[in-house]
Amino acid sequence: MDKKKIEEIAKKLTEQFEKLKSSLSEPNSHQNPSYPQWSKEQRQIQEKLEAISEWNKIAQEIQNCDELIASEDPELGELAKSEKERVSKKYLEFEEVITRILTPPDPKDEKDIILEIRAGTGGDESSLFAQELARMYVRFAQNKGFICEALSVSLSGKGGYKEAIYTIEKKGATGPGPYGVLKFESGVHRVQRVPTTESSGRIHTSTVTVAVLIEVESYEININPSDLRIDTYRASGHGGQNIQKTDSAVRITHIPTGFVVQCQDERSQGRNREKAFKVLRARLNQMVQEEQEKKLSESRKMLIGTGDRSEKIRTYNFPQDRITDHRINLSIHNIQDVLDGHLDEMILALQKADRESK
Repeated sequence: MDKKKIEEIAKKLTEQFEKLKSSLSEPNSHQNPSYPQWSKEQRQIQEKLEAISEWNKIAQEIQNCDELIASEDPELGELAKSEKERVSKKYLEFEEVITRILTPPDPKDEKDIILEIRAGTGGDESSLFAQELARMYVRFAQNKGFICEALSVSLSGKGGYKEAIYTIEKKGATGPGPYGVLKFESGVHRVQRVPTTESSGRIHTSTVTVAVLIEVESYEININPSDLRIDTYRASGHGGQNIQKTDSAVRITHIPTGFVVQCQDERSQGRNREKAFKVLRARLNQMVQEEQEKKLSESRKMLIGTGDRSEKIRTYNFPQDRITDHRINLSIHNIQDVLDGHLDEMILALQKADRESK
C-alpha cells in the first residue's frame, strides 16, 4: 500500500473531522436538521483515522524490527525476525481493513438482481453447462440467505438450459446485497471438458453467457406504452405439447430496442406479465448503464473489467480440475465444490481487486 497516498488521505480526513467537530460543537447544533448526518459522518471518519493510526503504528514496529535485524547483536536479530513475522501478518490484515473502509460504498450493492444465464457456443454441451451454472448460482444465493425465484427457464433437448432467468432478492439476509456479491459474474464463462457423448475422449470448449442486471421498480424507469407490443399465447410444455387451455403466456416486445421478453411459467396471465415487465425494466436499465460506462475514460475503468457480457471472464477446465478468472489471474481447484455453490473464495478475491482498483 502506498504510504504517501495514505498520508494524503489521512490529512484530508483529519480536516473533515475537525470541520464536523466544529459544526457539532456550535450552540444549538443539535437542532440543525443536518445534526444526525454530521454525527454519523464524524463517527465514520473517526473509524478510518483510528485504522490508519493503527496501521502506521504496525508499520513503525516493522521498521524497528528491521533495524534490530540489521544490528550487530545476533540474539536480538533472531528475536526481531520472529517478531517481524508476527507483526507482518497483522500489517496485512490491517491493510485489508483500510482498503475496505476507505473504498467509497456503492449504493447499488444493496440492490436485488435479475440473473440471466444463456447457452452460447457448443450446442448441447453449452446448455448442459448453463444448467450447472444456474444450479451453482441458486445454491450460492441460498447459502447467503437470499431469496431466489425462477422467472423463466427454457430447456434444451438434452435436459440442459437454453436460457434461465432468476430474481435474487436480499430480503432479511445480512451483509452486501445480491448485486454487491454477484455483479462481477457478468460475462462469458468458458468450459473445457470431455462431453459424456464423446467416445474418443476429445475435449470440447463451450461457452455460457451470464448477465447480472439490477432489479428496478416501475417508478425508476419510464416505459412508453406505445413502444410496446404485447402478445399472449397458450403456454406449452417440453416437446411442444400444450399445457394450458387459456392464453396465459406473455411476450413483450420493446420496439425501439428490439428487446423481447416472454414468460409462461405461471398459470396466471397477469403474473406472467408482471414477471416479463420486471425483466424488461432490468434490461432497459442495464442498457442505460452501459451507455454511461462507455462515456468513462479508460483510466476510470475497473481493474476487473467493465462487466460487459461479451468479455470472457472465466474458464472451467475439468481435465485439470481448475477454474481461472482471467481478470485477476486467479486459479482455484475443486471445480465440483464450486459448482455446488461454494463461490466465496472467487467472489472475495474479485471484491478485493475491485476495492484496490478504486
